[in-house]
Amino acid sequence: MNIVVTDGPAEEKQALFNPELLQKFDINGPRYTSYPSADRFHDGFSEKDYLGALKRVANANEPLSLYFHLPFCPNICYYCGCNKIITKDHGRSAKYIKYLAKEMTMVFGAMGANKRLPITQLHWGGGTPTFLSHEEMTELMYYTHQYFDLLPGGEYSIEIDPRRVTEKDIALLAELSFNRISLGVQDFNLAVQEAVHRVQTIEETQAVMDWSRKYSFKSISVDLIYGLPKQTPETFKETVNAVITMNPDRISVYNYAHLPHIFKPQRRISEADLPLAADKLNILSNTIERLIEAGYVFIGMDHFAKPDDELAIAQKEGKLHRNFQGYSTQAECDLLAFGISSIGKVDDCYSQNVRTLDEYYATLDAGHLPVLRGLQLDQDDLLRRELIGKLMCQFVLNTEIFSKEHQIDFLSYFKSEIEDLKTLEDAGLLEWHGNSMQVPIKGRLLARRVAMTFDRHLQESHAKGTYSKVL
Repeated sequence: MNIVVTDGPAEEKQALFNPELLQKFDINGPRYTSYPSADRFHDGFSEKDYLGALKRVANANEPLSLYFHLPFCPNICYYCGCNKIITKDHGRSAKYIKYLAKEMTMVFGAMGANKRLPITQLHWGGGTPTFLSHEEMTELMYYTHQYFDLLPGGEYSIEIDPRRVTEKDIALLAELSFNRISLGVQDFNLAVQEAVHRVQTIEETQAVMDWSRKYSFKSISVDLIYGLPKQTPETFKETVNAVITMNPDRISVYNYAHLPHIFKPQRRISEADLPLAADKLNILSNTIERLIEAGYVFIGMDHFAKPDDELAIAQKEGKLHRNFQGYSTQAECDLLAFGISSIGKVDDCYSQNVRTLDEYYATLDAGHLPVLRGLQLDQDDLLRRELIGKLMCQFVLNTEIFSKEHQIDFLSYFKSEIEDLKTLEDAGLLEWHGNSMQVPIKGRLLARRVAMTFDRHLQESHAKGTYSKVL
């Protein structure tokens, strides 16, 4: 069964979902929230390298992006692959806020700024950010405002567990300047919820959405996961229909990556309970079909948005971007990241913090930034990062313009990649229109597979087994 979409009112209908192609090209590969991907980071990158990057951007006065990793959760969800700490002790989170403030102070000092730095994007991720008490949330935002100026019109988002919030929580988040909210749902079927240790009702979720609208959040997003234990095409249809009825602005439908050798909580999931590959494809097919029928626009990979949502408008205007938080309307900018395991992007560097609280506290107490590893990109990395970003966001690249911008001969520079693309061309995943390389509608679910051809690090290592499936 092919799902038919219309790419504009005058455009010919084309198939987005092609099961033969998906089965053939559904291999393991990076998600390209960064290029090079985080598995290329190394411990040869040090605090000194990060400090150098901070100093290089210190006087740019360009808007920045902020990310805070808030790892605390009161209960464990078996599917989760995030760096998290299961606790009910708010003494631990209260202490963590103090150290986030210490890290901010050190970063601000390293940049030598004499005034607050402009911010156009902020995200609290986890863990469960709303694990924090009202006092802790207010305190963290207070410290943030000491060093950073949240500009009007920016994206200020937070991840929400609907089981853990009240109307007062949502009211406070609005007061603290958050204007976007992401709700974890995953699946509303009780058997699935019990299998992943996350029971959440439709009523709880609807209440949070109602409160978010009451307090004028600009965008409400819902996250779903397909491929979880006990899921069937029929039960997931019910979940999707329930979510559509709630009318969120954005919907993400992620593929569950079962990697129990990496994520210990997943060992509590019985592989016998996971849906078969054919059922997963049916789930994906049904979901895409239903979302398009409901008027959502396919943004890319696993993201859908209403036509009037800023994400859909940005894609239409060629202004869509992709970063560690996924798709974004904000222009490419430096990202300062705080907290354990957080990843930042400053100048031509990626930097990741240490993973445990003990390491984090000890390093900051010793007067050092908690850098664990990172990567300084060379010119080839920067060039390929832009290319992959365009393919993932716009599905098209004008090679003539790209060549002029980077002073290269595209056909010569990427000679081997263009040869490798022929298999994808023959399958219909890629088309050439003059100087433009385009991922057509039927190839867009597999845009990651096209991007992988230009991933020099991936081609050199041939290590695809550590990644999740493309679908």
